[in-house]
Amino acid sequence: MFLTIPTLLTWARIVAIPLIVGVFYLPVDEAQRNLIATVLFVVVALTDWLDGYLARKLNQTSAFGAFLDPVADKFLVCASLLVLLELGRVGALFALVIIGREIAISALREWMAQIGATRSVAVHMLGKLKTTAQMVAIPFLLYDGVLFGVLPTRLWGTGLLAVAVVLTVWSMVYYLQKALPEIRAKAR
Repeated sequence: MFLTIPTLLTWARIVAIPLIVGVFYLPVDEAQRNLIATVLFVVVALTDWLDGYLARKLNQTSAFGAFLDPVADKFLVCASLLVLLELGRVGALFALVIIGREIAISALREWMAQIGATRSVAVHMLGKLKTTAQMVAIPFLLYDGVLFGVLPTRLWGTGLLAVAVVLTVWSMVYYLQKALPEIRAKAR
């Protein structure tokens, strides 16, 4: 099931990442770069919802799609955070916590799969809330202006990213606590 519509949307999300990064090298003014990157990010992020919906609706779910979808999300978030870090719109600590958690939980899930305990680190609502907070905060930070003449997006984006950081740590602790009994059992 490598070439189903949902999987192609997931691949498109991965392919779009260099486009979002590349926008910041365009010879246009900063406001235009910000707007283009924001629109691209939002469109690409919406494919995350769409590919899942279509996979269920068209009965095209697959193990490969289940693997690739979160990888695409992690690439998108990490690449965007690195761009925002480079632009000085996000602090290194926020970026490090979020990226570090993604690496740690991915490694934990891989290890748990090897020992046959994947259910103990299955996706939880905390992880979904964390992803939602990130996917809303990042476009605000990419836009970096005043939206509709009243909404300072950097302020709101920073606040939402702070919420995402809290949810990031909380979800990591949750997953580690769920995995700990399995880890202890296998260490004996």
